[in-house]
Amino acid sequence: DHLQTIQTVRERSRQLVSFGDCAVTGNVTALRNPLGSAEAVLQRCYIEAADIHGTIPQEPGIVPPLLDRVQPVHTVVPVDIYLPGCPPSATQIKAVLKSLLRGETPQLEGREFIKFG
Repeated sequence: DHLQTIQTVRERSRQLVSFGDCAVTGNVTALRNPLGSAEAVLQRCYIEAADIHGTIPQEPGIVPPLLDRVQPVHTVVPVDIYLPGCPPSATQIKAVLKSLLRGETPQLEGREFIKFG
């Protein structure tokens, strides 16, 4: 679902902002990558870590289809602007939006625009 959504967003956008550390680097969500495949992740979460009666939900809409690896947005579609932060600060968001609304490329300079976390 998310893969198709980001591809559609890219097709319909002049500028694509990778917003937040998870989108920029994979961050916390990518911590599951060493487990391997999507099936291994589901097994670990729903079977091995279950207190009782572990089972992987099969009902539609409960667990979305997973890729085998969490990927940052730029590995799937071209990204124009990277806005790190977990979450990005209101100051960062405002600066980027003001620049974009003026038709300018945001100048992401200074510690607040390059720090993660």
